[in-house]
Amino acid sequence: MTGWIVIFLILLLNFLAAGHALMYKRDPRTAWGWIVTCLLIPTVGPVLYFLLGINRIRTRARKLKGEALILKSGRSSTYLEKYTPDNYLFSPDHGQSAMDNLSQAISNRPLLGGNKVQVLFNGNEAYPDMLESINKARKNIYLATFIFETNKTGHRFIQALGAARKRGIDVRVMLDGIGEYYSWPKAGRYLKRAKVPFTRFLPPRLIPLSPFINLRNHRKMLIVDDKIAYTGGMNIGDRHIVDELKGTGARDIQFKLAGPVVSQMKDVFMEDWSFCKGIHLPTIENRNSFDTTGSDACRIITVGPNQDIDKLRMLFTGMVSQARKKIFIMTPYFLPSHELVGAIQVAALKGVEVNIVLPAKNNLPYVHWATQNMLWEILQYRVNVYYQPPPFSHSKLFVIDEAYSIIGSANMDPRSLRLNFEMVAEIYSKDLARELIEHFEDRVSKSKRITLADVDSRSVPVRLRDSICWLFSPYL
Repeated sequence: MTGWIVIFLILLLNFLAAGHALMYKRDPRTAWGWIVTCLLIPTVGPVLYFLLGINRIRTRARKLKGEALILKSGRSSTYLEKYTPDNYLFSPDHGQSAMDNLSQAISNRPLLGGNKVQVLFNGNEAYPDMLESINKARKNIYLATFIFETNKTGHRFIQALGAARKRGIDVRVMLDGIGEYYSWPKAGRYLKRAKVPFTRFLPPRLIPLSPFINLRNHRKMLIVDDKIAYTGGMNIGDRHIVDELKGTGARDIQFKLAGPVVSQMKDVFMEDWSFCKGIHLPTIENRNSFDTTGSDACRIITVGPNQDIDKLRMLFTGMVSQARKKIFIMTPYFLPSHELVGAIQVAALKGVEVNIVLPAKNNLPYVHWATQNMLWEILQYRVNVYYQPPPFSHSKLFVIDEAYSIIGSANMDPRSLRLNFEMVAEIYSKDLARELIEHFEDRVSKSKRITLADVDSRSVPVRLRDSICWLFSPYL
């Protein structure tokens, strides 16, 4: 009799978990995946769904912010009041007004003029500049990173942060709870030893068991004295020191921003810091003291599985649909949503030149294999796809019509589109777009163009491998 009770409880657990996935998962593929997992793998399936499939972040964020977390449309009076006077606001020309309206509705943040954006290639250029800013800081230093390696580069940053703390600077470091384990010993140990205040974003735990393992903070930012900020795809560590002759390291691009947009980045950091600490947000200070330093117009957009869910998918899809001449995409992980694939196909059919640059050798082979399985969907519409040779490129760039760019931490894969907390910056700047396109063209000149024939000529075993990896793409 006891055995039958156990079997009944197991079946009940399986069906309850499958029912929850059916009702609350928005993506049909993801829902089907979890339903099958829950029904076909007794006990283990529901446990995996409990740990990886349920989004509890939205409820917790709502409690901390004390307000409804919904996607608002139209102009945000809250942000427009924060960023007065009016000359901080940028009015795009007629050709860009639709893009500005879309981003405004998605982000609920205004587009701010008077910024200056500088491109820093690889850790070879970025790290010395970032360390110099830390060493010259007089007021505050806020650093957030997904991976903080404890190798030579990591220790240089820890020493600089510790020295700034000794000078009386307000130093705060935010580490992702899972990303910290990419390096051992963990960075937190050395930060604590250097007396640098830090916090961990949703760290894993066994007692009680953490249900947030699959939801990571992938944002990267360094803010110094509320005047300059750095963002991009670059973590902290030796892996981003590139030796072109030896073919070692991971290529990436970091961006140095100065101007009013730094205040938006600070908002993002403080919200995440408050979330980690479990406290309410501090009162917003007056932001009218930010000086204009250039002619670039910028806006920060946050995405994640909380109130910002699906924003990145809408942003990329909407901007692709607005393109008139050329689209340049560079990303290490390319597993776009159905909507984004459709937008790319339509753009190509309209005569827009679409160029996508991917790494020939990926640090996550299974993502590369899954991508190979779906490339035919865009290659058949004459989209240009290139594989750039090693060293591995971790760069994330999105440029439209030589005037509009999106930079930041986000990839074009399900993890960035739906699971990770990401931050991107959109930039209206012809000068920056030209510089990034020059980088694209340089990489394309060294890359191999992939054709539909290349994809179709894969052997049966390779096709089977790629198809299996693609089947699990919503979880990669």
